Amino acid sequence: MHKPKILVVGSLVMDMITNTQVFPNSGETVLGKTFSTAPGGKGANQAVQASLLGAEVTMVGKVGADSFGDTMIAFMNKAGVNTDHVLRNPDVSSAVGNIILESDGAGSARNRIIVVPGANMTITPEDLAFLKEDVANYDLVMLQFEIPMEINVLVAGYAKAKGVPVMVNPAPAAPIPDELMACATYLSPNEHEAAAITGHPIRVEGGVNQEDIRAVAGIMAQRGTKNLLVTLGENGAAIGSAERVTVMPSVPNVKAVDPTAAGDSFVAAFCTGVCSGLTERQAIDFARNTAAITVSRPGAMPSLPSRQEVLAGLKLYGEKDFPHDLMTD
Repeated sequence: MHKPKILVVGSLVMDMITNTQVFPNSGETVLGKTFSTAPGGKGANQAVQASLLGAEVTMVGKVGADSFGDTMIAFMNKAGVNTDHVLRNPDVSSAVGNIILESDGAGSARNRIIVVPGANMTITPEDLAFLKEDVANYDLVMLQFEIPMEINVLVAGYAKAKGVPVMVNPAPAAPIPDELMACATYLSPNEHEAAAITGHPIRVEGGVNQEDIRAVAGIMAQRGTKNLLVTLGENGAAIGSAERVTVMPSVPNVKAVDPTAAGDSFVAAFCTGVCSGLTERQAIDFARNTAAITVSRPGAMPSLPSRQEVLAGLKLYGEKDFPHDLMTD
């Protein structure tokens, strides 16, 4: 396969996960069942997934000068991600996500999450000045919303000036500056984020409403973004513009164990596929099979599949027309 060069500018977060039978009330102490930690963060998840799928990935971000930062950088290096530009801030902690997961023992679970953004929010324009010229060395840039918005706008502007495609994953949902919309080659929200950004819902009862997709895409096109890639959970995904929409269902018969990082997995796989020579439809096929494996396993980064696993899944689910030769060495 063509080994695409992808730049990810984004967040790194250490998740601290407590599993309990019941959430504590105010002032109450309860005994938990299990505790675990796992590296994550939308930027880091996407970087690791793209690397596992065969891309040459460089991660740009910031962590604290602490053990969590050490762990996250080591995990990314093990996955093949270049972390030379993951900086350390000795004055602020690495970002953490405090996750309380309430499980009733019958397969039902709820969570409550507090994210402390820490070093992610201390990235400065000066930290990224080198990208003004260096961004030209990449096939695509991936951005998300867990770092300062001014940084996303800056990097997207650098990329557009050099003719490099930009994927903007607007999560968590936030107002998007016009300058960023105008630089985005692809905007990839889920249906809830798309509705929050545009004020137009995407209805999925009885099937995905393609007119809603066209309307949302049209609103985004008026602000400069031509390609909408929206993830729809169990209803699959759609790519479209004001003129055309393609909807593809989710992979059938997948037991969803943990949806954490599924969206990151999908977006990273789509970008890797497009940069490897797949058509947009083929890239969605590649991405939905990648996300299907991710949701079938627990955790964020630990659940992300390799290229070999995804290609095996494509064969298993009978995707006979998929161009496997483009994604194999």
